[in-house]
Amino acid sequence: MNTFNSQNSRRVVRQVRGQAVSDGAGVKLNRVIGTQILPDLDPFLMLDEFRSDNANDYLAGFPEHPHRGFETVTYMLAGRMRHGDNKGHEGLLVPGSVQWMTAGRGIVHSEMPEQENGLMQGFQLWVNLPARDKMSEPRYQEFNPESIPVLKPAEGVRIKVIAGEVEGVAGPVQAVATQPLYLDLTLDADHGYTTGVPAGHNAFVYVFDGSIHVGPAEFRHEVKRGDMVVLGQGDHVELLAGAKGARLLLVAGQPLREKVARYGPFVMNTPEEIQQAFVDFRNGKL
Repeated sequence: MNTFNSQNSRRVVRQVRGQAVSDGAGVKLNRVIGTQILPDLDPFLMLDEFRSDNANDYLAGFPEHPHRGFETVTYMLAGRMRHGDNKGHEGLLVPGSVQWMTAGRGIVHSEMPEQENGLMQGFQLWVNLPARDKMSEPRYQEFNPESIPVLKPAEGVRIKVIAGEVEGVAGPVQAVATQPLYLDLTLDADHGYTTGVPAGHNAFVYVFDGSIHVGPAEFRHEVKRGDMVVLGQGDHVELLAGAKGARLLLVAGQPLREKVARYGPFVMNTPEEIQQAFVDFRNGKL
C-alpha cells in the first residue's frame, strides 16, 4: 500500500470545459485540449472525446489524412473503428482496445467506423515527440481489451492501466519519450482513492461519467462530466467520487519544454519543418 505525504498532494490549478467541434469528415467531438482556451498541456497537444449513439455524428469517420512529428492514442469505450495506412497496416479497434500510434517521420492513415448504428464512444489523445524522435520510423502499439491490466486496489475502485504503473502493475504501452501515465478509473458512489503521479509530470483529470472531488480535503475541487482539471505539481492525487460515482481519465506525461510549430496534422519544432512536411506529403514521401 502506498503512503504519501499530504504536503505533496496535487491540487487543481485550472478547470476547462470541452468545446463542441467537428473533425475528419464531420465527426462531432468534445475537444478539451487543443482549443483557444487550452492550446496544449506539454507534452499533450489535443484531447477529443467522441460520444454519440446518432450515426450521423460519426458515420463519415476520418478518411485518409497525414500525420508527422507526434503520437496519437485512440482508446475505444464503445463501437468499432477500422484503421488502415499507406504502409499496409490495417486493424480493428473494438470496445476496450487501445492503439498508440507513433507517426514519427510520417504516415497517411484512415479511421472509419465499422458500424452503422449504436453507440460510438472513446478518446483520442495527441502526444508530442521530442525533436530527436520526430523523424523516427512510424510504429503501432495495439492492445486488445484482455491485454490491459484491470486492478481493484480498494473497495469500490477499479483501474485500467493503459500506460505507466499503479500498485506495482504496469500498463502495456511503451512510450519512453514522455514516460506517460494513462489510467481509466471507476469509483463507486462516495468512494475515494489516492494514487501516485510521477513528480515533475504535467497531469490532468477528465471526467466522462458522474462527478469527482479532486485534491486534498482542504482544497477539494468538484469536477463534473465533460470537465477537465489541470493538476499542480506533487507526487500523488486524491480522488473522492460524488453521490453517483465517477469514471475518469487520469493522464500525465513528462514535459518536453521544446518549441512547438504546429499546423493541421503536422507538429514540428520550426515553421520550416512544417513547410517541409507539406512538401513531403504532396510528393508522396510520407
